[in-house]
Amino acid sequence: MNKLIRTIALCITLGLAGTAVAQVNVGGQVMNNEKNYISTGIPIIMIAPDAISSAMGDAGVASEPDCYSSHWNNAKFAFIDGDWGISTTYTPWLRKLQVWDMNLLFLGGYTRINDRSTAAASLTYFSLGEISNTNIDNEVIGTMRPNEFAFDITYAMKLTDNLSLGATGRFITSDLTNGQDVSNEAGVTTTHAGVSLAADVGIYYTTQVDKKQEVAFGALISNLGNKLSYSDDDNDKEFLPSNIRIGGRYSNTIDDYNKVNVLLDFNKLLVPSRPIPFDPARYNSIGVIEGAFMSFADAPGGLTEELQEIQISAGAEYWYAETFAIRAGYFFEHENKGGRQYLTLGAGLRYNVFNFDFSYLVPTTLLGNNPLTNTFRISITLNMAPDKNNAQ
Repeated sequence: MNKLIRTIALCITLGLAGTAVAQVNVGGQVMNNEKNYISTGIPIIMIAPDAISSAMGDAGVASEPDCYSSHWNNAKFAFIDGDWGISTTYTPWLRKLQVWDMNLLFLGGYTRINDRSTAAASLTYFSLGEISNTNIDNEVIGTMRPNEFAFDITYAMKLTDNLSLGATGRFITSDLTNGQDVSNEAGVTTTHAGVSLAADVGIYYTTQVDKKQEVAFGALISNLGNKLSYSDDDNDKEFLPSNIRIGGRYSNTIDDYNKVNVLLDFNKLLVPSRPIPFDPARYNSIGVIEGAFMSFADAPGGLTEELQEIQISAGAEYWYAETFAIRAGYFFEHENKGGRQYLTLGAGLRYNVFNFDFSYLVPTTLLGNNPLTNTFRISITLNMAPDKNNAQ
């Protein structure tokens, strides 16, 4: 692949979560039609790791518990229907640009400790393929294989028969340069991998309205942790994509063969907006917790812009005989905050203890190129249900 296409691919990847700065004119004022994206490091950990919720518009904070609950809402693990399980998902990256060596992989599992608590762990790995490192004279001075990964451990516990809490600890590494020196306008910078520790806290509530209907609500605050730094420059640090997600689910078991789930999520980054005019020194001095609180009332455009920072995910799922599922959903992000808007479709199949799930993404706007455009995702899950004979 030629270097130009590779560079474009890398820029789209790193720009996935809106890692762009505001456009300003010479006087430091906002230009017309301003797009003030929120900047974060390692946006890959915000991407849906599964083909289930990703087929329902990336809605999942109150979906039915599964092996991917560590991403959507760790508290759901306390209600998972199984003694133990493992799952994996393969997500091709930038296939529309014919990039063949960039992939997102997920591996996760859980084990039930007792009737009220569950432990889980997962690994997310992102490979950016092979990239040539050039100097200011456009001479190749090395080859890099950038990669990022996150490993987490979760504990979830029921507080009551309807309510649970979850806590997750996460270790994050973002190695974009493999320690090579990088040339820029200011000279040569010595780089290293960015390392961070983060935590998630979730809450989940579910109740039966009657024998056929169930409602559930969930909330998750995730990726609260120290900033990522790729060099020894204290002014060159990136916030993690800390965020808050809230949402609900309505389920209706129509009869012995037909069941419907409807989901709605709202998501907002807990990262401060870039002020205009932008002051790098002031922005980089903002702490993680301070920035999380600031994120609710710091948008240069006031309340209108704050509301634009909320992403909306809606989805539905139909099950036939608890064996075959079809799914659809929609994801909306305001054009001034990234412009990702897309339709999602998918299907699922349960065979014995195995689940096979697929999803497909179709963008509905030309704004905000999505690296998963026209891409199939595949998830495989092994879920071991309790032995009912031994439980009696």
